[in-house]
Amino acid sequence: MTLDSPRADFADPGLHARGLYIGGDWLPGGGIPVTNPSTAEVLAEVPDASVEDAMRAVDAAEAAAAGWRATPPRQRAEILRRWFGLMTDHAEDLARLISLENGKALPDARGEVAYAAEFFRWYAEEAVRIPGEFRHAPSGAHHILVDHDPIGIAVLITPWNFPAAMATRKIGPALAAGCTVILKPASETPLTAYAMARLGAEAGVPPGVVNVLTTSQPGPVVSAMLADPRVRKLSFTGSTGVGRTLLAEAAKTVVSCSMELGGNAPFLVFDDADLDAALDGAMIAKMRNAGEACTAANRFYVQAGIHDAFVAGLTARMAALVVGAGTDAATQVGPMITTKAVTKIDRLVSQAVARGARVTTGGAPLPGSGYFYPPTVIENVPEDAEIAHEEIFGPVAPIYRFETEEQAIRLANATEYGLAAYVYSGDLSRALRVGKGIETGMVAINRGLMSDPAAPFGGAKQSGLGREGGVTGILEFMEPKYFAVNF
Repeated sequence: MTLDSPRADFADPGLHARGLYIGGDWLPGGGIPVTNPSTAEVLAEVPDASVEDAMRAVDAAEAAAAGWRATPPRQRAEILRRWFGLMTDHAEDLARLISLENGKALPDARGEVAYAAEFFRWYAEEAVRIPGEFRHAPSGAHHILVDHDPIGIAVLITPWNFPAAMATRKIGPALAAGCTVILKPASETPLTAYAMARLGAEAGVPPGVVNVLTTSQPGPVVSAMLADPRVRKLSFTGSTGVGRTLLAEAAKTVVSCSMELGGNAPFLVFDDADLDAALDGAMIAKMRNAGEACTAANRFYVQAGIHDAFVAGLTARMAALVVGAGTDAATQVGPMITTKAVTKIDRLVSQAVARGARVTTGGAPLPGSGYFYPPTVIENVPEDAEIAHEEIFGPVAPIYRFETEEQAIRLANATEYGLAAYVYSGDLSRALRVGKGIETGMVAINRGLMSDPAAPFGGAKQSGLGREGGVTGILEFMEPKYFAVNF
């Protein structure tokens, strides 16, 4: 067994803090502590990459680019398929590692690993189905032939809330398309990214095709990579504010950008909805990853006739959830990622209460070590409260009452974001009509979960640009090339 082979102690944080992963080599270093949010204890230290390290990663990606581009699609597919298999084999260890550095409850972490691995399986299948086009020019003067080339070196920037899935959702289509990549994971949760790099090497990913670096100075490091003319793609998942800054940086060298940004998802429940089904969906849409998800239901709009029963039902279910350390078997809701996150959630709830909202369960940070905020329900929330317009990113469900379908659509659209929306109604025609009226990239109808590797994931308005997943995801990493042909 080689030094880089997966081992029985694959969940050990120290195993994945060995260095930057550049050109197939581990470059040792330290400087960035990785903290367990459940205990506030340091798990390990990972390297703090400099601008020079980032340029080494670009060099490595360039050195590998021609060979990977020329690798037959079937061979690229087989490597991705093996990577899927290794993630599946090490699913429990990866879940425990995610739970340690992210804090999410083990059931959520296991779900993330399964979801993350599916992107490698999906894009293993899509790698051999890259489309082309052949047709006659309308003038009859020539034929139109359209091919797709890999776009080039891609910089991938991922957040802390889904450290495995956000990485595979970008790496999978990039490698399937024939691109080499540099992954910069969030410094809060880098261990999962380094663990997956080791599995990638085991799967047969050639040196330099996937590079991973962590840094405490993301601004200068990312700017330097985007300024390098060899870098042709930026794929970013994170806040809208940071996304705007990166778009401005990318514009200087006209780098192609895919942006999956913030959300403020409305969850609409009509009087004719199945109450129990709506409550089941609400718990999934709100409490997946303890609410730390861009698709999390952020605003619950409930029609007057079912409002009180919905509030009572959701309050009872939220109050019954077990809060604890992510790795504890009984835990259903883990900690928030940082103490700063807890402070923000508490501020939003306190401001809403000061403006007349009523807490029905939860409503204050929990004492002790770790960064815990309890599942919380608040009703009678004013429409102009800050919590109605800012992404909560936590286990808080603010509930608003509405009367008419038109009012529900207006309220749902009263945001600069447009990533996801949820509609519950017993009338499918109404649900589709309302979904059509909401300015959003994704709509779940009578479902609390919409994410699927086979579906295009992305938003409208200031929730992003482009799509990840589905048959379109691979095209984000390709450039169409048109040939005018006479024969």
